[in-house]
Amino acid sequence: MRKRQWSAGNKVSLLENGEAFFPRVNEAIAAAKKEILLETFILFEDKVGMKLHEALLNAARRGVEINVLVDGYGSPDLSAQFIGSLTEAGVRFRAFDPMPRMFGLRLNVLRRMHRKLIVIDGERAFIGGINFSADHLTDFGPQAKQDYSAEIEGPVVAHLHQFARVAARVVQPSWRSMRRQVVDAPPPAGDADALFITRDNRHHRDDIERQYRLALRSAQRRVVIANTYFFPGYRFIRELRKAARRGVEVVLILQGEPDMPIVKTAASTLYENLIRAGVQIHEYCRRPLHGKVAVVDDDWATVGSSNLDPLSLSLNLEANLVVRDREFNRRLSERLQHLIDNECRCIQADQLEPSNRWTVLRNTLVFHFLRHFPRWAPMLPALSRGTAAVRL
Repeated sequence: MRKRQWSAGNKVSLLENGEAFFPRVNEAIAAAKKEILLETFILFEDKVGMKLHEALLNAARRGVEINVLVDGYGSPDLSAQFIGSLTEAGVRFRAFDPMPRMFGLRLNVLRRMHRKLIVIDGERAFIGGINFSADHLTDFGPQAKQDYSAEIEGPVVAHLHQFARVAARVVQPSWRSMRRQVVDAPPPAGDADALFITRDNRHHRDDIERQYRLALRSAQRRVVIANTYFFPGYRFIRELRKAARRGVEVVLILQGEPDMPIVKTAASTLYENLIRAGVQIHEYCRRPLHGKVAVVDDDWATVGSSNLDPLSLSLNLEANLVVRDREFNRRLSERLQHLIDNECRCIQADQLEPSNRWTVLRNTLVFHFLRHFPRWAPMLPALSRGTAAVRL
């Protein structure tokens, strides 16, 4: 297993919601000269998906090599015409675990390629939580998602590039190919140190969670975590409580208007335990929160696809970027503070549901079930399923 390395000299720009993200991606695709690698959990045939489709077709027709990887669960209903026009133009289109429906049901719910990753010509990359669907645009209405992504230039792009090429089966992983990645790294583009981290079910089972815990352990002043689905394991919760108890301001931004009510129910079972330790909890109430970002003190931040729940931390294939850069941290901190000040409600201890035998039993069962989930999750079937070319 190759240890992930920090890269210096990067430029990382924050992109908030689809209004910022989609135009930048489409511009980068339009400027691509050699290669486009794109991974996404969700790709829909709505106005966002169709604009991406057009951009990819134009790039393919001018000779750009294109590899697209979608998730079989997240993108199950793409039409033959949508995929066929891409493959006819030369796009290699693959799906992760494209299990057919059985009696109308999708049974691959626990096997997800959840990454959102794009690499253009090995020189520019995008990573975050935004899918290619119209519900990431504010004009979608009350169910439009609040989310974040990052645009990256600089040497760390080489790590994303090599990873995406292996995932797309363009190359096979080897020591020689990884060495070539370092040699061919793009030149410095800024002052940010960056670390590309992934989670899989073989060699990198807890890399993302471990980086969070290390940051919490070293925090001195303030931690802000905004995350869609929040129910981390015992060790993560322990680090949150320890940081708060030693005087660090620990702030969580969680869903107040969830896309799935069970998400809020699960997270709320942790509220009393966390608030008692001094953790501040704010529920984002304007619309569904879909972000997976965090800042620690003045120079540590992360943006990516990983939630802080058992699926993301124990089963899904995820990707995050960790950034050490004061400017990026400042920008993300400002945007998160805007949510806290204008679009969140603070949960106070006296607002919590009074404890009774049922709530104590429920919270205990849910907590310990999810606490031990990472231990037995790898025993679930077909976690090592791979990708397949889509044939029409």
